[in-house]
Amino acid sequence: RAAAQILSRPSNYRPNLAAELSLSDLGLQPRPNTPEILKYAEAKRFQLRSASLWWLDEMVSTDSAFAERMTWFWHGHWATSYQKVDEPIVMFNQIDKLRKHATGNFKEMSREMVLDGALIFWLDGQRNTARAPNENLSRELMELFILGVNRYTEADVKETAKALTGYNVKKSSGLVSRNLRQSFNGQISFLGTRGTFDALSLVDYLVSLEDCQRFIPERIWYRFISTSSTLTDENSISDAFYNRDISRAMQALVAHEGFQDPLNTQVKSPLEWLVATLRAFQILPSKFERPDYLLNLLQNLGQRPFFPPSVGGWPADEAWISAASAQVRIQAAQYLAKHANLDELSSKKQSERIDFIADWLGIPEWSDRTRMALQGAIRDVQRLALLAICSPEFTVNA
Repeated sequence: RAAAQILSRPSNYRPNLAAELSLSDLGLQPRPNTPEILKYAEAKRFQLRSASLWWLDEMVSTDSAFAERMTWFWHGHWATSYQKVDEPIVMFNQIDKLRKHATGNFKEMSREMVLDGALIFWLDGQRNTARAPNENLSRELMELFILGVNRYTEADVKETAKALTGYNVKKSSGLVSRNLRQSFNGQISFLGTRGTFDALSLVDYLVSLEDCQRFIPERIWYRFISTSSTLTDENSISDAFYNRDISRAMQALVAHEGFQDPLNTQVKSPLEWLVATLRAFQILPSKFERPDYLLNLLQNLGQRPFFPPSVGGWPADEAWISAASAQVRIQAAQYLAKHANLDELSSKKQSERIDFIADWLGIPEWSDRTRMALQGAIRDVQRLALLAICSPEFTVNA
């Protein structure tokens, strides 16, 4: 029951959040080699930095941590990169749409996303016209976002691309409009149906299919539980997703026996690791003495917000472990530990500190080897915290 309450807690979605952060439409890019282009580039860097640090702050300090974690999950699912979009407000508004629906209804989320300016621009949807079809958005909509691999044909891609024709994006703001003269207005046949479709009716149909009911739980399982084991065709998570209710699917995930299976652990991604560390150390990213250090750290580890490497999102689990990345994490932990607020840990009796730090970091149990290492640092709380952050138990999501 407690888990259900946490999972259903609303996100921190607030309308007009971009305006609150002073993110704005910067307009057309000025001509090269002019004073205006320098101001434009500086404003763009400032807005991207502001949006990135705000999101890290939100992850670290929010009371709705699960909803924000789901927002991050959907960022990787509907993976769109600033590398191509190149407009801070357009990327930020996309993330805020995901936050709005993070634990809500997948159909409503999909309807917003298929008309999202960042996603359309990222997948060249603005180039898709009746005379010159572009199939990128159509293909990824079915394969990566709604149905999954091998659940459609090339003929389906060609047909559904017609429903997505004529949508134009104002690059600087992400505003989407439809040019009916560029749109296909006939009937299309795909995945067992025939009729006249636009972007919204297309998404409504795709989301209604049983393959969607299977696919989204599969992705949730892969990202939260295991990259090596798979869900069976008949499972409680898919059953709970019958009405495309994300919160119910996540409640079913928590209740699933696989959730408690000790074999189902995953290596924390760089962002998960950093957010958990900052939260434990009570460090607010935007107030840190070197905020850009945190952004550069994530960049070096390969997982900076707004920059997924491809439309497939980020890798998972053991892909994040290497000798080089482990060394970077250790060095970062050493630096961050020097700025940690460890007052509560210091206030504990030495005999209580090891168990307290396990609860503090959300670790079910220390191995004998780790407990022995921690015991050796019991008098030095900074070293104790550092060893705990660098432990195998903290490296994985239990």
